[in-house]
Amino acid sequence: MSRPLGRMRKRAFALPLVVGLAATVLTWSGPAGADGKAAARPGLTEAIETILADPRMDGGAASVVVADAGSGEVLYRHEASRRLMPASNTKLPTSAAAAELLGTDYRFTTEALADGARHGSVLRGDLYLRGSGDPTALASDYRKLAADVADSGVRTVSGDLVADDTRFDTQRLGRSWAADDESSYYSAQISALTVAPDTDYDAGTVIVEVHPGAAAGERPRIAVTPSTGYVKTVNRAETLPAGQDGGLTVERRHGGNEIVVSGGIPAGDDPAKEWVTVWEPTGYAADVFRRALAAEGVRVVGGTRLGKAAPEGAREVAVHRSMPLKDLLVPFMKLSNNMHAEALTKAIGYETAGSGTWNAGLTAIAGYLKQAGVDSAKLRQVDGSGLSRMNNIPAAQLAELLLSVREEPWYADWARSLPVACDPDRFVGGTLRSRMCGTPAALNARGKTGSLTGASALSGYVKDKDGRELVYAIVLNNYLASSVKSIEDAIVVTLASSGADGATAVRPLRRSGDAGSADIECSWSKARGC
Repeated sequence: MSRPLGRMRKRAFALPLVVGLAATVLTWSGPAGADGKAAARPGLTEAIETILADPRMDGGAASVVVADAGSGEVLYRHEASRRLMPASNTKLPTSAAAAELLGTDYRFTTEALADGARHGSVLRGDLYLRGSGDPTALASDYRKLAADVADSGVRTVSGDLVADDTRFDTQRLGRSWAADDESSYYSAQISALTVAPDTDYDAGTVIVEVHPGAAAGERPRIAVTPSTGYVKTVNRAETLPAGQDGGLTVERRHGGNEIVVSGGIPAGDDPAKEWVTVWEPTGYAADVFRRALAAEGVRVVGGTRLGKAAPEGAREVAVHRSMPLKDLLVPFMKLSNNMHAEALTKAIGYETAGSGTWNAGLTAIAGYLKQAGVDSAKLRQVDGSGLSRMNNIPAAQLAELLLSVREEPWYADWARSLPVACDPDRFVGGTLRSRMCGTPAALNARGKTGSLTGASALSGYVKDKDGRELVYAIVLNNYLASSVKSIEDAIVVTLASSGADGATAVRPLRRSGDAGSADIECSWSKARGC
């Protein structure tokens, strides 16, 4: 008899003990770790074991749990307590904790503050730009903030523009983030002041667009969005004859904001786009805001200073408020945005402990998990996004969380943020928009994806053919194949095709989920179909 997964909050849960498991594993004809005490659904164990026996998982590791969403009854488990790298499934605890601890109406604020006396249109003192970590702040938002400063009557600032990013600490990159990802937009630096160049809200980055010249041999034209002098582009690229591949690269050098464009782009090709991180996003935000002030007719006589807290007596001149968290969750989770996860983690730390640090935020997230009935002592979370390879979470804890959140008042907003299989809208289908199409899981399964080199995950909800909602958590690690996404998909499609009368394994389709690089989330590659 199996015991249900946790249905009550503030209760520790233990998966059923499997007496004699070691002996069973030694003689098991399928993958080690399948649970003979899971609740019976004819053929389900055999079906999932068949899928996990895919040669791509030879030498790899899997942690899988399937449960009834209504009762919490475990229907299948495979190495359920084995800690593996969850990649972006780490965003599940981060997002749930944000909804609980910050509230779904939470908004980030970016303020313009005056420190000094007003004499007519002159502010005799400094103008502060104070951020609280908004990862969705666009150049247009800074322009509106600058317009509001001008509308307040300020036309000249006799002092400096001071960027106050002290809401968060100065640790810009997460623990053990890969050095070779430094200029990649999904690994941007975290600051309480930053800029997103687009409505995917890729905070801390600029978009570099390379246009081929009119003829071979000409230098391509380079454009940067948003317009900023904070980064410098070095053009070493050339326009190639039409049809010739030149291997164009766009990369920021370590420790600065020099972006080198090299290689070639064929004549007649569409412009190439690359999202590139900036070094020190506080300065980036200050530059964008200062330019916006100038465009609105506000002159700052002094220079720009970074990292100084606004004095207590500083007066609010203008304020920008972000979208509420319930709306921010959509681009965050649908597109698996790492920078949103980390900004929320530090915001959680600030709001719960007065400290905008990873340590404070992660401590609060662990506290939330314990409250939700998830044993945080059985997992390790070192960042908010899952970009670190030090994160270790078993499928059992992911399944526990997925069951627990269904009882929360904010569940509908949170569930709306999960990608939906085969929905073509990027802000509905998200990272699942090209997966499980033409199957019973299409427009049915919802889940959070995860991808790193040698680590893949998919956890969420799906209804079976009887309309019964199931929870699934799948974490796959240590494989050498380029992608195992189709193995995850096959498990979920098998669940969607199954019913109380039984289940039959669905053969993995190798092409499923292979848009973009399998080493990163589909949406991170900006590939068509992602």
